[in-house]
Order: sequence, then C-alpha cells, then structure tokens
Amino acid sequence: MGEKNYTAKGAKYGFFFDQTLCTGCKACQIACIDKHDLPTGVRGRRGVADCGGTWQISGDTFNPSVFTYYTSVSCNHCEDPICMKACPTTAMSRRDDGTVYVDQDKCVGCRYCEWACPYSAPQYRKDTGRMSKCDLCYDYRSKGKEPACVAACPSRALDWGPIDELRSTYGNEDAIAPLPDPSVTKPHLVITAHRDAQRWDERTGEIANTEEIGCAPRPC
Repeated sequence: MGEKNYTAKGAKYGFFFDQTLCTGCKACQIACIDKHDLPTGVRGRRGVADCGGTWQISGDTFNPSVFTYYTSVSCNHCEDPICMKACPTTAMSRRDDGTVYVDQDKCVGCRYCEWACPYSAPQYRKDTGRMSKCDLCYDYRSKGKEPACVAACPSRALDWGPIDELRSTYGNEDAIAPLPDPSVTKPHLVITAHRDAQRWDERTGEIANTEEIGCAPRPC
C-alpha cells in the first residue's frame, strides 16, 4: 500500500489480518488494553483460538486431521453497522473516515449495541457505566501514528487503511470462522486465510479460549 492519509474524509477505513502469520501471541490485545487503559475484562481486540478437526477414512484406516489457528478480532467499522441501528441514543456514531465510535456524552450504558454486534466489539465498562470499543485509534491517527494493535504485532499480521485499497492489495475474503456471516454487517475487513481455516458456515471447530478472551464473535 502507498503512504496513508491517517484521517482522510470518505476513506472508509478498515483492517487487514493475515491468519498465516499470526502466532496467537496476544501482543495486539495487550497493546490495545495498555493504550486505552482498559479495566480487567474489557478488551478492544481479542486473540481467538479456533480448534477442531475430523477423521479421514481410507478403508480400515482412520487418520486424524486436526487444526488450530488464531484470529485477531476487533471492531470492523462495518459498512452497515448494526450497533448504530440498535443504539437508542445515537451514541454509536460514525466519523467522516468511516470509523464507528462511542460518543461518551450520549451513551447511557444500555448495552443494546453489545447484544446486537455479532463480533462482540462494544463492551461495557463498569468503571464508567458506558460502552467502549475500538475506534481505530483515532487519536493516534490524528498525530500520524499507526493504531496501537497494528504497531505492536511482531509478525506484521495486521494492517489498516482504506478498505478499497486493502481489498485491492489483499483480496476480498472476510467469511472465515470463528467470525459470523459477513453479509449481516458488511465488515471493513480483509483476511488472508490460514491453510486450515474454516468458512463461517461450514466450520467443524470451536473457540478454545473463551474464558481468556471474555466475549467471542457469535454465529448469526
């Protein structure tokens, strides 16, 4: 990708994630928690482990075919954000650059956005009584800096930018388990899939670290 315009109006920013490079180290998750000073249990980005497998049968021989791969999940600043539709106070708002954020002055902590979002991106903060979610590090971008999660990834599995440019560079895949049906919200997300990745509607695996990540993306 070329040089980024960090807060371009009308750019419709999104994320790119390369499953083939992710080792599940959680550096992106920790960087987000540290940057936003999030309380225990609130995570703007989560490293989800998807595990499973089947048996390959050849005559009387049964061979296991097992897999584990990781997916880094945050808000995808969707084209059709269901969180904005669910919010009764219009606290869920969208900037001119396409990123969705929580207007803290309007939020009453009703959690409707949390229940509606299939990615479990909005999360309730007990310390403030309001919702919290990724805004693609708007304050960092305003200063010409990368989002914290992108900058922290040691394997360079994350990227960001105008979603049209990301799709032109990396393709159009966004329907990989454990993520939900992308047609529901049209996420601004592109994935380079792991060799064993399951499609959202054909998965044989399950999330192995739900206790660690707190909340997980949900099938639609």
